[in-house]
Amino acid sequence: MLFLLLAFLVALLPGGDTVEFKKPISFHVIQISSFYNRSWAENLFSGWLGELEIYRWDTESGSFVFLRSWSKGNFSSKEWMDLGEFLHTHLISFTQETWKYAHQLQAEYPFVLQVAAGCELHSGEASVGFVQEAYQGTDLLRFQNNSWLPSPEGGSKAQDVCRLLNKYEGLKERVHWLLSDTCPRFVLGLLDAGKADLQRQVRPEAWLSSGPRPGPGRLLLVCRVSGFYPKPVQVMWMRGNQEQPGTERSDILPNADGTWYLRVTLDVEAGDAAGLSCRVTHSSLGGQDIVLYWEHHTSIGFILLTVIVLLVLLAGLAIWFGKRWTHNCSPCTVASLK
Repeated sequence: MLFLLLAFLVALLPGGDTVEFKKPISFHVIQISSFYNRSWAENLFSGWLGELEIYRWDTESGSFVFLRSWSKGNFSSKEWMDLGEFLHTHLISFTQETWKYAHQLQAEYPFVLQVAAGCELHSGEASVGFVQEAYQGTDLLRFQNNSWLPSPEGGSKAQDVCRLLNKYEGLKERVHWLLSDTCPRFVLGLLDAGKADLQRQVRPEAWLSSGPRPGPGRLLLVCRVSGFYPKPVQVMWMRGNQEQPGTERSDILPNADGTWYLRVTLDVEAGDAAGLSCRVTHSSLGGQDIVLYWEHHTSIGFILLTVIVLLVLLAGLAIWFGKRWTHNCSPCTVASLK
């Protein structure tokens, strides 16, 4: 039932245009179904172009949420409304069928089913389709060479499910067609509609700071990089042309404006910090990497500290002179008034 969603899309696909792309790109739909008991289940559904979520299913309204201005592609609102009704029916049927076979497959409540299906396109090469299903977070089965294959981690349960699915030859042919024909054309339509956004380049900003001291005589060097798009980025602590071992990277996290943020740290002896630099490589930089030197950071920090101290001293002197002037001139003011 999940793959009928992509089958419905084939009637909506734009045709004829060729979209060029340099790196492999994938589209996949994810369905996460949580079955709490024999009468209560919850379904989450989303669509992804690469690592970019572009669709989400709103269970309460029974409709799609479009997360990008171009997520609708060339489809009309009426076509997306029909597709939403189709998906709503699918989720109901999927839930009922799972309840029906849960006892036969020895599924114990509560349990979670996770399904991912889609395709990956390589420029100038045939696309690669994929279907994976997991039960309770463990691989259950996959679709390969026009057949359902059990995962070793799935045990006897995976074998039983595959034995059941492989009886339906029509379903296997339909899934193969969806992965090899429908999905690639759908991806090309999305790439064409979202070309301006997907090819957007935003330069990163980078700055250095020190974190909490890891221990006596040690420093935690922090290199922060933010505001870059697209997501792929390389950030390294370097000494000359050598990347330093022990570098730790955070997850690449999203900013509110759709750009990305990354934090890279290095724990070093205080005396070894001299000569270190943070190098940032990103497609928006045109081959001109950002290089920040730790010595410059400490020099700027010292200058700022010195300026702050001087400003505090000047402010204190100004207040002191103001009080002296007020005290000394008070008798003069009284005399003039008389």
